[in-house]
Amino acid sequence: MTKEEAIDIVRDAGFGFLATIENNQPRVRPMMPYLSEDGELLLALLGRSRTLPQIKANPNIEVCFVDRKMWYCRVSGTAEISQDINKKKTVFENVPMLRQYFAGPEDANYHLAVIEIKAVEAMTPHSRNPEQISLVD
Repeated sequence: MTKEEAIDIVRDAGFGFLATIENNQPRVRPMMPYLSEDGELLLALLGRSRTLPQIKANPNIEVCFVDRKMWYCRVSGTAEISQDINKKKTVFENVPMLRQYFAGPEDANYHLAVIEIKAVEAMTPHSRNPEQISLVD
Protein backbone atom coordinates (compact mmCIF):
# COMPACT_ATOMS: atom_id res chain seq x y z
CA MET A 1 0.00 0.00 0.00
CA THR A 2 1.31 3.47 -0.82
CA LYS A 3 1.47 6.53 1.41
CA GLU A 4 -1.16 8.18 -0.82
CA GLU A 5 -3.55 5.23 -0.43
CA ALA A 6 -3.18 5.35 3.37
CA ILE A 7 -3.86 9.11 3.35
CA ASP A 8 -6.92 8.49 1.16
CA ILE A 9 -8.27 6.01 3.73
CA VAL A 10 -7.92 8.60 6.51
CA ARG A 11 -9.55 11.34 4.45
CA ASP A 12 -12.25 9.16 2.85
CA ALA A 13 -13.36 7.63 6.15
CA GLY A 14 -14.44 11.04 7.45
CA PHE A 15 -14.16 9.86 11.02
CA GLY A 16 -12.05 7.46 12.98
CA PHE A 17 -12.28 5.62 16.26
CA LEU A 18 -10.02 7.27 18.83
CA ALA A 19 -8.66 5.06 21.62
CA THR A 20 -7.28 6.48 24.85
CA ILE A 21 -6.57 4.83 28.19
CA GLU A 22 -8.33 5.50 31.48
CA ASN A 23 -7.38 3.50 34.60
CA ASN A 24 -5.78 0.79 32.46
CA GLN A 25 -9.00 0.44 30.41
CA PRO A 26 -9.15 1.38 26.70
CA ARG A 27 -11.78 4.01 25.88
CA VAL A 28 -12.88 4.23 22.24
CA ARG A 29 -15.12 6.78 20.59
CA PRO A 30 -15.81 8.06 17.05
CA MET A 31 -14.10 11.36 16.26
CA MET A 32 -13.40 13.54 13.22
CA PRO A 33 -9.68 14.31 13.23
CA TYR A 34 -8.07 16.37 10.50
CA LEU A 35 -4.84 15.16 8.87
CA SER A 36 -2.68 18.26 8.37
CA GLU A 37 -0.27 18.82 5.50
CA ASP A 38 2.50 18.47 8.12
CA GLY A 39 1.43 14.91 8.91
CA GLU A 40 -0.20 15.60 12.27
CA LEU A 41 -3.68 14.54 13.26
CA LEU A 42 -5.56 17.51 14.73
CA LEU A 43 -8.56 16.80 16.88
CA ALA A 44 -11.12 19.24 18.31
CA LEU A 45 -12.35 18.46 21.81
CA LEU A 46 -15.05 19.95 24.02
CA GLY A 47 -13.88 21.42 27.32
CA ARG A 48 -16.02 18.92 29.25
CA SER A 49 -14.69 15.96 27.25
CA ARG A 50 -13.42 12.98 29.24
CA THR A 51 -10.79 12.65 26.51
CA LEU A 52 -8.87 15.68 27.84
CA PRO A 53 -7.90 14.21 31.22
CA GLN A 54 -7.27 10.81 29.60
CA ILE A 55 -4.74 12.35 27.19
CA LYS A 56 -3.12 14.36 29.98
CA ALA A 57 -2.74 11.21 32.10
CA ASN A 58 -1.52 9.02 29.22
CA PRO A 59 -0.76 10.68 25.87
CA ASN A 60 -0.52 7.39 23.95
CA ILE A 61 -3.43 7.09 21.54
CA GLU A 62 -4.56 5.21 18.48
CA VAL A 63 -7.08 6.14 15.80
CA CYS A 64 -8.53 3.52 13.46
CA PHE A 65 -10.03 4.61 10.14
CA VAL A 66 -12.10 2.36 7.87
CA ASP A 67 -13.18 3.53 4.43
CA ARG A 68 -16.11 2.46 2.24
CA LYS A 69 -14.07 -0.33 0.62
CA MET A 70 -13.26 -1.79 4.08
CA TRP A 71 -9.64 -0.73 3.80
CA TYR A 72 -8.34 0.28 7.22
CA CYS A 73 -5.58 2.44 8.59
CA ARG A 74 -4.48 2.43 12.24
CA VAL A 75 -2.58 5.52 13.36
CA SER A 76 -0.65 5.36 16.63
CA GLY A 77 1.00 8.29 18.30
CA THR A 78 1.18 10.68 21.19
CA ALA A 79 -1.31 13.46 21.80
CA GLU A 80 -0.71 16.84 23.34
CA ILE A 81 -3.31 19.46 24.21
CA SER A 82 -2.54 22.68 22.36
CA GLN A 83 -3.96 26.19 22.19
CA ASP A 84 -2.27 26.92 18.82
CA ILE A 85 -4.81 29.27 17.24
CA ASN A 86 -3.60 28.63 13.69
CA LYS A 87 -4.09 24.88 14.07
CA LYS A 88 -7.48 25.47 15.68
CA LYS A 89 -8.47 27.62 12.69
CA THR A 90 -7.30 24.94 10.26
CA VAL A 91 -9.43 22.29 11.95
CA PHE A 92 -12.44 24.58 12.30
CA GLU A 93 -12.29 25.50 8.59
CA ASN A 94 -11.88 21.90 7.42
CA VAL A 95 -14.33 20.08 9.69
CA PRO A 96 -17.69 21.82 9.09
CA MET A 97 -19.45 19.75 11.77
CA LEU A 98 -17.54 21.70 14.46
CA ARG A 99 -19.78 24.73 13.90
CA GLN A 100 -22.53 23.00 15.88
CA TYR A 101 -20.22 22.73 18.91
CA PHE A 102 -18.07 25.87 18.82
CA ALA A 103 -18.65 29.54 17.97
CA GLY A 104 -15.22 29.65 16.35
CA PRO A 105 -11.53 28.90 16.89
CA GLU A 106 -11.39 31.35 19.82
CA ASP A 107 -14.26 29.63 21.69
CA ALA A 108 -13.09 28.93 25.27
CA ASN A 109 -14.77 25.52 25.10
CA TYR A 110 -12.68 24.50 22.05
CA HIS A 111 -9.59 22.46 22.92
CA LEU A 112 -7.22 20.92 20.44
CA ALA A 113 -5.31 17.66 20.60
CA VAL A 114 -2.29 17.55 18.32
CA ILE A 115 -1.33 13.96 17.60
CA GLU A 116 2.25 13.26 16.60
CA ILE A 117 2.07 10.16 14.44
CA LYS A 118 4.51 7.43 15.48
CA ALA A 119 3.28 4.46 13.43
CA VAL A 120 0.74 3.71 10.72
CA GLU A 121 -0.56 0.26 9.82
CA ALA A 122 -2.85 -0.24 6.84
CA MET A 123 -4.54 -3.18 5.17
CA THR A 124 -7.03 -3.99 2.44
CA PRO A 125 -9.45 -6.94 2.44
CA HIS A 126 -7.24 -8.50 -0.26
CA SER A 127 -4.01 -8.27 1.72
CA ARG A 128 -2.64 -11.16 3.69
CA ASN A 129 -0.91 -8.97 6.27
CA PRO A 130 -1.08 -5.35 7.41
CA GLU A 131 1.65 -3.05 6.13
CA GLN A 132 3.62 -0.41 7.99
CA ILE A 133 3.31 2.92 6.16
CA SER A 134 5.03 6.28 6.67
CA LEU A 135 2.73 9.30 6.21
CA VAL A 136 5.62 11.75 6.33
CA ASP A 137 8.66 11.91 4.07
